[in-house]
Amino acid sequence: MRAFESGDVEGIVALLTGDAWLTMPPVPLEYQGHDAIRGFLAAVAMRDGRSYRLIPTRANGQPAFACYLRDPATPILHAHGVIVLTLEGDRISVLTRFLDNALLAVFGFPRSLRA
Repeated sequence: MRAFESGDVEGIVALLTGDAWLTMPPVPLEYQGHDAIRGFLAAVAMRDGRSYRLIPTRANGQPAFACYLRDPATPILHAHGVIVLTLEGDRISVLTRFLDNALLAVFGFPRSLRA
């Protein structure tokens, strides 16, 4: 959570298994392995100093987070999907980011928060 919120791509990668997957349903994009996931995070998810706030929850018994993107122009955090982690021991083997913001309501989270 801290690595993601601080934009620490290397910190996130250090938490992954060597053959980890990053998927983003319903978008048919998948990234496997440290290099591919690192590249995606650096080029897309964390680009231009993007900043996130994660709120812990659970999904199907797995660790999960409501994800909010900070708006640099206002004190508002906008819904940015749900992240579900699949663990293998103490490492993340699958990081699934559901891009459907309506899913946050299922978990009882609002579509926006004050920063």
